[in-house]
Amino acid sequence: MNIAEIAKRAGVSSAAVSRYFNDGYISEEKREKIRRVVEETGYRPSVQAQTLRTKKTKMIGVIVPKVASASIGRVVEGILSVLNGRKYQMLLAVTQNDPEKELEYLDTFSEKQVDGVILVATVITARHKQVLKNMPVPVILVGQHLSGCCCVYHDDYHASYDLTKYLLETGRKKLGYLGAIWQDKAVGEQRYKGFQDALQDAGLGELAKNYVISAFTVASGYEKTGELLEKCGDLDGIICATDTMAAGAVKYLRERGIEVPGQTLVAGQGDSDLAGVMSPPLLTVHYSYEKSGEMAAGMLMEILHQGGTDLKEIKLGYYLVK
Repeated sequence: MNIAEIAKRAGVSSAAVSRYFNDGYISEEKREKIRRVVEETGYRPSVQAQTLRTKKTKMIGVIVPKVASASIGRVVEGILSVLNGRKYQMLLAVTQNDPEKELEYLDTFSEKQVDGVILVATVITARHKQVLKNMPVPVILVGQHLSGCCCVYHDDYHASYDLTKYLLETGRKKLGYLGAIWQDKAVGEQRYKGFQDALQDAGLGELAKNYVISAFTVASGYEKTGELLEKCGDLDGIICATDTMAAGAVKYLRERGIEVPGQTLVAGQGDSDLAGVMSPPLLTVHYSYEKSGEMAAGMLMEILHQGGTDLKEIKLGYYLVK
């Protein structure tokens, strides 16, 4: 079977069949005729032939830091909801939180001729900026703001600021913070800065020194809570950069007979399923992770299909889950 035979059976032109397989415009009547013939014959177009003819692979490279993450999973679901609807396939690369691996995968995707790349970024170095600038295909960043690059990110600063302000409004007087590495501008730097500035504006700037850096795991949150209390003494509130850190903090406190949230109120960020199943549910911040994936994939499709060249830097909102 070939396109000409499909066209003959459907009673349409070969051009119409070609547009059908390449997501071009045809009338619904012709689309239905072609669809019926394709179903009856089981015809599948040659991917290699399409690539040679159209110079498009219908593949999108997606780079993520890890897979064991609720937030990353939601971003990927958002991306897939758009790619599947446009008949694109996803090539998923996992870096295990290694920025050097991000650079390797960007280089690999460049060579393998994917149509575009979505990078769920963590750390943006000078080398990242150089590689992104020289990429031969469009790249969309998710989760980090980089001027001069198309990106979808969250208002991490104000989310952490409002979360800290809320804890102070509930009467908490001595707060501590479990944060991420500073090189992670969004989750590390911006969320800590929101915590710091909220304390400063409340006249409690000296509490900003009550912090330790944690990894993105429950185990690390558990361990680092011990370090935080050893450093600062008793705390009546602990704000964490992520829900997983917060779950570890709650476990540590309860094992030592500290009532949560009565004696110490623990807050996370991310509004994960983990936060919802804890008893009582964890105070947290909702970020639109799935929406960020949808918007990034939609932005990429716009560039690929409509020749969009406008630089878009989209910042998404948040809300507290009390």
